[in-house]
Amino acid sequence: MRRLLLALPAYNEERSLPALLERCIPVAAAFGAEGKAFKVIVVDDGSKDGTIAAANSFAGRLDVEVVPHVVNQGLGAAIRTCLLSALERATDDDAIATMDADNTHDPGLLPDMWRFLEEQKGDVVIASRYVRGGDEVGLTPLRKVLSRGASTLLTLTVPVKGARDYTCGFRVYRVTTLRKAVAAWGTNFVEEAGFTCMAEILLKLGRGGANVIEWPLILRYDLKEGASKMKIMRTISRYFAMAWRVRTGPAHRVT
Repeated sequence: MRRLLLALPAYNEERSLPALLERCIPVAAAFGAEGKAFKVIVVDDGSKDGTIAAANSFAGRLDVEVVPHVVNQGLGAAIRTCLLSALERATDDDAIATMDADNTHDPGLLPDMWRFLEEQKGDVVIASRYVRGGDEVGLTPLRKVLSRGASTLLTLTVPVKGARDYTCGFRVYRVTTLRKAVAAWGTNFVEEAGFTCMAEILLKLGRGGANVIEWPLILRYDLKEGASKMKIMRTISRYFAMAWRVRTGPAHRVT
């Protein structure tokens, strides 16, 4: 049976994770009706709250597995573990998805995104705020400027055909594409430690020839519990440095 493996990087998401996992239960049922399976992998990045207990409380209602980091290593390391853990458990006919664990992304989009990936023969489909039907709710003006500014910067310096939303972590990947990328880049596939890691992954896949497509997303930042963990000025400077490093570095074929 083919599966979609949803990998969630989580750090102190005790308040938000249960609401997200509740929304995943009907998604699992929808996949089951199509003869597919659905698995959630929660990569706990050294949380100091009850994130692990919150995930484990869904045992019996949802196929959930927790992969712990003993200490907090940052989003980049958590995403690396997400992708590698999912690849270890996936067959080439499966798909791997990532999204934020703070309940700002709608897992109900996953069946359509996987279907769209296959219909369009894509390698990665991004849930995008910037295509028709996409939007963002509850984001501060500064965060809006940062997100759109980062996408504009990357479009101008290291363009990826088919991509408008470079920073969103809600994506569905073709397993074979990720396997080739990891085989080519090794541990350097994800070098960025912070929020810029999602753009880094996309830029490397794009330079490697990946077919990137987008599906509309309404980002519900108003559903987020707790303050953002992003350091705005540090993130802006990292986007500039990362874009230059990827642009001047090697490109590895992934298709």
